[in-house]
Amino acid sequence: QVQLVESGGGLVQAGGSLRLSCAASGSLFSRAAMGWYRQAPGKQRDLVAGISSGGATKYADSVKGRFTISRDNAKKTVYLQMTSLQPEDTAVYYCNGGGYYSGSHDYAGNYWGQGTQVTVSS
Repeated sequence: QVQLVESGGGLVQAGGSLRLSCAASGSLFSRAAMGWYRQAPGKQRDLVAGISSGGATKYADSVKGRFTISRDNAKKTVYLQMTSLQPEDTAVYYCNGGGYYSGSHDYAGNYWGQGTQVTVSS
């Protein structure tokens, strides 16, 4: 059984930064691709960033150059460093495990965290 627990969300002014963390349980973390998704009210859940077990990354166009995904296999944790935040980044951010992320193709895995709210004020 895999459990994912996000933390680090909150309220920040436009232009500010936040770092999200996702702590995973289970022994397969180091072999699993991990991703961050977000869902704004009334919208679908979309990929923000993904990272393979080997450290290759993929980003949504809207966050390239502002967000950085990373992982620490020893701590079984994946991070999302968010800078230059804008009001349109406001959403619930979800951690995902077991997906696949490449340049041309991606899909979410079966494991989801409970989500953490990020609110960016203008």
